[in-house]
Amino acid sequence: MAGRASAVFDPYELLSSLQAHRVSFVVIGAFARVVHGTRELTEGIDITPSMREDNLASLQLALEDLDVRGANGKKLDLHDLPRPVAELETRAGELKLVAEPAGTHGYDDLRRHAEREPLGRGLRPQVASTDDLARMLGAVDREQDVERLLRLRRLMNLQRSLGRELGRSRGIER
Repeated sequence: MAGRASAVFDPYELLSSLQAHRVSFVVIGAFARVVHGTRELTEGIDITPSMREDNLASLQLALEDLDVRGANGKKLDLHDLPRPVAELETRAGELKLVAEPAGTHGYDDLRRHAEREPLGRGLRPQVASTDDLARMLGAVDREQDVERLLRLRRLMNLQRSLGRELGRSRGIER
């Protein structure tokens, strides 16, 4: 939002507000990749919220708690947000709302493979799977995302290897 000083990024405050208002969403983007183990820096969180009316009402309340305002300081109306990405500035940092990330069909598509990740302080948001994060990066097809996509694919291979090893060790213990 133009003219507003950049807030200090506090992912706990952002996610706590969303969780307190029972907003249904999946964390995507750089923060999701960091949760999965990539080494990136980010100053905000990207989410794909459920677009159901009751969820949008909960999201509206969470955004009000985070001091998000629309143009000219007016109360924010989620129905007037720009698409496909709404970049919002909150007192806890940037929050991007992405209704339908590239390569996906939105919230219902992403939540199928998302897992609740324990982040501390009682937070367990749904975070997009590494496969879905790679699918989104691949669909955008930007030069700056090539290295991110390669890191994600290495991480996916490592996860699959570890999964096979764990499966074998469980089979041996029986």
